[in-house]
Amino acid sequence: MPQHTAPGLRWSLLAAPVVGILLLAGCSAGGSDGGSTSSGDAAAAGDSFTVMVAQANDADDYYAKTLDAYSKETGVKVEVIPYPSEAYNTQVTTQLQAGNAADMMVLAPGTGQAISVVTLADAGFLEPLDKTSAGIIPAGTENLYGSDGKVYGQPTALAPVGYVYNPGAAKDAGLSEYPATYDQMLKDCATVKDAGKSFTVVAGAIPFNTGLLSMLISATRVYAETPDWNEQRADGKVTFADSDGWKETLQDVVELNEKGCFQDGAAGGTFDNITANIAGGQSLTAAVPGSAALSIGAATGLKLDVQAFPPAEGQKPFVLASANYAWAINSKAGDGAKKSAQAFLDWVAQPEQAKAFADLSGFVPITGATAENLLPIYQPIADQLENGDFVGLPNASWPNPAVYDALGTGVQGLLTGQKTVDQVLSDMDAAWGN
Repeated sequence: MPQHTAPGLRWSLLAAPVVGILLLAGCSAGGSDGGSTSSGDAAAAGDSFTVMVAQANDADDYYAKTLDAYSKETGVKVEVIPYPSEAYNTQVTTQLQAGNAADMMVLAPGTGQAISVVTLADAGFLEPLDKTSAGIIPAGTENLYGSDGKVYGQPTALAPVGYVYNPGAAKDAGLSEYPATYDQMLKDCATVKDAGKSFTVVAGAIPFNTGLLSMLISATRVYAETPDWNEQRADGKVTFADSDGWKETLQDVVELNEKGCFQDGAAGGTFDNITANIAGGQSLTAAVPGSAALSIGAATGLKLDVQAFPPAEGQKPFVLASANYAWAINSKAGDGAKKSAQAFLDWVAQPEQAKAFADLSGFVPITGATAENLLPIYQPIADQLENGDFVGLPNASWPNPAVYDALGTGVQGLLTGQKTVDQVLSDMDAAWGN
């Protein structure tokens, strides 16, 4: 199968992907009560609002398209203000502190990042949302979107994370199917390397990607057997350093590196390497959000899909899938902008709009999702998604961003030989704070 490159295509994990600077114009109108609002009521609200997003892959324009659809239906003007993904976290926090941030922004649920919903809500930067927003939060994850009995973030969609896989590149390298087990993957790594390719491309210079790769492996090694591991860690019943599953997770990273499963120079790899290698067929897989299979495929014409990281002996396939992104409203926005932004959130929460957003974004609808309406890219992990064999991103409920930083930078050290598994796990426990 011929492989194609995607010149200029950029993708990242740092924040919610979106495209370009767009001014979504329409006719203005009058106010809203901030409750559950129909699109007709929204058209009467009138006040324009601004939305702060990360600049990523030029094909990832689903936020802009969703806001454009709302603007056309209601007549409300929406300005989308993008920032480079690498700088997005800093821009959000800096502008919120300065009081000049956009009226609305896309954040991360929980407390695990600098732009996490609960962290910013506790600091007084976010506006409480209405009952419609609260009603679409996945059961069991309410603590990731609220504080003090109020909700401050509305999940956008369920985002599976796995190994985005290029079957055409695999065929070119002499493989007929995706490996069912970890041991088989190690054998396939050798086959692929002999063919001049790598089984996996990793952005080794970017802690967000090395951390995500590790969390993907931990889905089978830790959370499949102990789904409440994070709660046990919070209660002081377990630690990273004493966890056999976390040791196995990081030892797997070391072994994958030693066996030549990663591209040459993986420690210096970037997001551009991920996009170029998957699109160009130099690498078969990458640990990235599943939506990347859709966006890279759309830009290149390749048929990509999403696979689970191969389980070890005695384990079962398990994936990461969570509402990784959330809409939130700036507490310093004007009253009219707040009402208009909430009216949009009520609109996008409707099942029809939730499915339209999922189809555009390459995710799974946050409401009204069924096995039948999964995108084709998720068919290899449809059983896991349908049966609930998945866990949300572990770092979403870690107590602070430093734990994930310790993981991401620690794995960088594993790739360069400057860190040991025990050191990385000890650093994560220290970052946890107890």
